[in-house]
Amino acid sequence: MQENTAPMRENTADPASARAGERPEDPVSVAGLAARIPDTSARGIAAAMTDLIRAGELVPGSALPTVRALAAGLGVSPGTVAEAWAVLRKHRMIATLGRRGSVVSGPPTVPHPTRYERVGDFGDHLALDLAVAAPDPALLPPLEDALLAGARTPRLNDYARTAITEGLLAAVRDTWPYRPDAWMAVGGGYEGVQLLCQALLVPGDRVAVEDPTAARLLDILEALDAQAVPVACDDRGPLAGSLARALEARPALFLHQSRAQVPSGWSLGPERSAELAGVLEGAPNVAIVEDDGLGPLTTGPAAVLGARLPHRTALVRSYSKAYGPDLRIAVVGGPREMIERARVLRTFGTGWTSRILQDALAHLLTDEAAGRCVREAARCYDARRSALAERLAERGVPTANRDGLMLWVPVVDETSALVTLAARGITVSPGSRFCVSYARPHVRVATSRLTRDGAPLDEIAELIALAASSSAARME
Repeated sequence: MQENTAPMRENTADPASARAGERPEDPVSVAGLAARIPDTSARGIAAAMTDLIRAGELVPGSALPTVRALAAGLGVSPGTVAEAWAVLRKHRMIATLGRRGSVVSGPPTVPHPTRYERVGDFGDHLALDLAVAAPDPALLPPLEDALLAGARTPRLNDYARTAITEGLLAAVRDTWPYRPDAWMAVGGGYEGVQLLCQALLVPGDRVAVEDPTAARLLDILEALDAQAVPVACDDRGPLAGSLARALEARPALFLHQSRAQVPSGWSLGPERSAELAGVLEGAPNVAIVEDDGLGPLTTGPAAVLGARLPHRTALVRSYSKAYGPDLRIAVVGGPREMIERARVLRTFGTGWTSRILQDALAHLLTDEAAGRCVREAARCYDARRSALAERLAERGVPTANRDGLMLWVPVVDETSALVTLAARGITVSPGSRFCVSYARPHVRVATSRLTRDGAPLDEIAELIALAASSSAARME
């Protein structure tokens, strides 16, 4: 094949114009671009475009031909070009600006969990970090005996892939709210959710998800190029009517948290669980993933959907916050096909979770002293959260969290609240990170490491109440 070197326009547009949504003038010519794409399959188009972007021949900000125009130039269907464009968007190489077309963003990059990654640099001015809802190290059980027990695991250093050890399965089976077909240990709760979503979804799939929900869950969906369909909630969980409307969008998955929900702190009760299960029974093709992120630290059980719809529900229970983040252990129980899909995905990477860590957790789950430690930690976390909630209520700031390591605090204006607290050396999480549709401003306040001393708590509550009432107009 004779090499065609038809020129493409040298684009000198400011890349910021693409970020601002302004389409540069003089887009890349159809003829010039088509001449550089020898393989006109969707994969070939995406590969050629990737090469041109990596080589700097298509610079950030370059305005690309429309899908129809390039398809005509290549002699293919618009659907073929659209499929290639979807691949390029997934890897952040192009951005689509609606009716204004598509522009080059830059070389392929790894998606960042932008909601989870912390923003802002407080330097030496941070006096109190209320942004990270992490466990208090002082409340975690000691690991020495557990790790020694784990090192005695059968088949130590065997390369056989063990989805879950016999010891761990025996320790968790009777605590599970229903009897699933298959089990798997994974490296933490969010890895379990990510594996299941990756196994069950294809790019472009819709996922019904609580609104608000955990920022990490939204990051996972975004990284998988899935579209979040919001399900409204009240203080008892997802609303059945809102879930029914979300199902009209034909989602592939319903992703929700069963208890100590982040950030709202509710747990699913029997009545609400029955309502949701009734709605989901009318959509038999929708898989269900339940995230139990706090695990044994919750103050009560939840009426999980898996107990009503076990044939299509996987429950992910994390033990990291209760027994130690460095254990990195969660257990997934669910239908055999769902668990097998996730297990197969792991064979491309780690293959299995360390049997040492699995049996270390099994030891902790069956050790009475460790159990007392976790129960005391749950009581302390509940008391810390409640103590701040009571003080905020006295100052006219209502919160409804009944469980968990945080409070979901309504504010007049998110930005003003963040600035007001930052000026006093306090950081909290912006509520917008947790929302699909941000209807009412909130901030999330971590309570897991708060003191229970009256005077410091009174001061913290006073500052949060001040921030909650701050508005942009007042700041000007």
